[in-house]
Amino acid sequence: MLRTSLLAAARSPLARKVVERSPLTKPVVNRFVAGAETPDAVEVTRALRDSGRAVTIDYLGEDTTEVSDATHTVKAYVELLSALSEQGLAAGADVSVKLSAVGQALPGDGHRIALDNARLIADAAAGVGATLTLDMEDHTTTDSTLDILADLRADFPWVGAVLQAYLRRTEGDARDLATVGSRVRLCKGAYKEPASVAYQDKAEVDGNYVRVMRILMQGDGYPMIASHDPRIISIAGDLGAGREFEYQMLYGIRPREQETIARRGDTMRVYVPYGVQWYGYFMRRLAERPANLAFFLRAMATRG
Repeated sequence: MLRTSLLAAARSPLARKVVERSPLTKPVVNRFVAGAETPDAVEVTRALRDSGRAVTIDYLGEDTTEVSDATHTVKAYVELLSALSEQGLAAGADVSVKLSAVGQALPGDGHRIALDNARLIADAAAGVGATLTLDMEDHTTTDSTLDILADLRADFPWVGAVLQAYLRRTEGDARDLATVGSRVRLCKGAYKEPASVAYQDKAEVDGNYVRVMRILMQGDGYPMIASHDPRIISIAGDLGAGREFEYQMLYGIRPREQETIARRGDTMRVYVPYGVQWYGYFMRRLAERPANLAFFLRAMATRG
């Protein structure tokens, strides 16, 4: 019930107004969001790289309803990639892009607009030695996202995909994507979905996560295991012994464990969000883990 309420609040204009205007919110948000501007993302990237961790960076924005907003998002990514390159931080970096932020939901020809805009970002990434991963959103966009992925991979075969373990279809999608050169991030999923398309019970989601992870580890692609669950991380280490893969975690969550994984020589990539449109992302992080919500409430109470 709590998770459902938080996910509903993530799309509530009234809740958004209350949270964004609260002077108590920003210090807590800063734990999970790198900042509002490109220099903020660059500095966080530098610190993470200095600690032995890799990055994937998300310019926050989704549900774009104007072409100008989609264009702005593309420019933000191009600016970010250029800034990373100037600072010697682009090689090996990744950017995560939500297709809704670059026009996927625009009326008329949103699919084509999103494809064209994603292609511009992929081209900019290729130019500085970085990569691009297409974030996955709610289930209504899955087919469109995978179609755009296929089109992009014709020119940029290293473009990454994301699969969500709570979707019932994901096992089949994993078999399709576990091919040579295919980069696939596996996460649990953070959107409210109906039972007809998604597992609702945590144990079922975890079980499907392990099944899909096994498919990816036995395939010919490059698995990216996005989880903060110690059990999942341990299973990944066993299944991935002797092959290349990487771990991924969110910025601000289990940083000590991130450093431990990096120090032992495994690739640990941190998902770094930045930008002023942080509200939806922040609320989904609270919904994912009770510990995140407890941290938020303790900080609010302390500052109050």
